Amino acid sequence: MNRFVKLLNFELSRFMKVYLALIVLTVIVQVTGMIVKANQYMSRANEAIYEDMIPPAQFIEQNGQMSFLEVARSLWFMGPIAFCAAALGFYIFLIWYRDWFGKNTFIYRLLMLPTARLNVYLSKAASIVLMVLGLVSVQLIILPLENGVLKWMVPADFRADMTISQIISWDYLAILVPQTFTEFILYYGAGFMAVSILFTAILFERSFKWKGIFAGIGYTAVSVILFVLPELHMVIFNRNYLYPLESLGLQIVMGLIVTAMSIWLGNYLLKKKVTV
Repeated sequence: MNRFVKLLNFELSRFMKVYLALIVLTVIVQVTGMIVKANQYMSRANEAIYEDMIPPAQFIEQNGQMSFLEVARSLWFMGPIAFCAAALGFYIFLIWYRDWFGKNTFIYRLLMLPTARLNVYLSKAASIVLMVLGLVSVQLIILPLENGVLKWMVPADFRADMTISQIISWDYLAILVPQTFTEFILYYGAGFMAVSILFTAILFERSFKWKGIFAGIGYTAVSVILFVLPELHMVIFNRNYLYPLESLGLQIVMGLIVTAMSIWLGNYLLKKKVTV
């Protein structure tokens, strides 16, 4: 366990500068977006009220009150989230390939460490999951700040206040911040499964080169089919033979099988097939 923790700390430290840059980018862009959107709304309101002589009540009736969702739907808010997701998605591949193609073929030293090679696999996977959770935590921390900026810039009569719980229950934010522990396990468990599938596909490519590319693609396809098999059965036969809870339970079981299979295969490839 001690060696696993050291490997995990090492993997996190290697990406920390870029990771902190992603956090700073998210905070700056989202807060700036809140200021810009609030200014635009109040500019329209002031122009309508003081230049066009439209009563405030009529302006609100025609344009609606400004809420946090007006910003959450914009590129100012969604852009940094999508960019961070893309960066971590790219890092799923980089976390392995830089060890092969970086200076001095670092993978050689990494695999020669006096620890189980499975720890190398799991430390990389855990670092991805922890970085995702860290970015979500940062988002939760800055939501009250952004909400405060909105209240500071837009008078009470012109805004529709939302609590933090209402904000995070909206649309895609409800996936990033699950509302229940069960949803948290399901969403982030599925995310960990996806990471393990991609890791194993990468190791197929590293083990068998060109043939490994097709093996990795094939393995990914088989894993996805296995995971969606309960839903696929319903689509093919146009009939659901299971109750919703039974269907969910079967989906969870298939997800656990795919995850365990990916980790086992990844460990096997690291121990028996990967060459450095």
